[in-house]
Amino acid sequence: MRTRSKLKNAELDMTPMIDVVFLLIVFFTLVINFAAADLNERVKLPISELAQPPEKPPTEPITLHILNDGKVIYNGREHTLPELKKSIDYQLLFLKHLRIPIENVTVIIRGDAQCKNGTVLDVLELCQEFNLTRFVLRTVREQPTVSAKE
Repeated sequence: MRTRSKLKNAELDMTPMIDVVFLLIVFFTLVINFAAADLNERVKLPISELAQPPEKPPTEPITLHILNDGKVIYNGREHTLPELKKSIDYQLLFLKHLRIPIENVTVIIRGDAQCKNGTVLDVLELCQEFNLTRFVLRTVREQPTVSAKE
């Protein structure tokens, strides 16, 4: 009878379970935020027949969303080109502090289909001032039209 009384008073320690749940919440929150940084509904990508999906994701991406009015969204904020220059300079300083070589940085440019080509070139030149040489231009692949057979 003594063993039964001990079992009735036994309680589970839920602390490790709560810790694991909170760690999972933090992990998924970070993953979702980083995945959302590569998208912006205000940018309508141009259509290209030659668009190919990347072979592998870039290791150190810097994503720039060029709006049709010439402003650039970076880190969730709209920037003019001089403001963008300061932000990229700060980001590269941070990466240098982490000892990440600049050769590993890939600039992903998501230019709106209606933005001027000159704006995209200005952004490319600005990035080249920082010795950034790896670029990815995002487009969408043209969807084949399906014709109805009679």
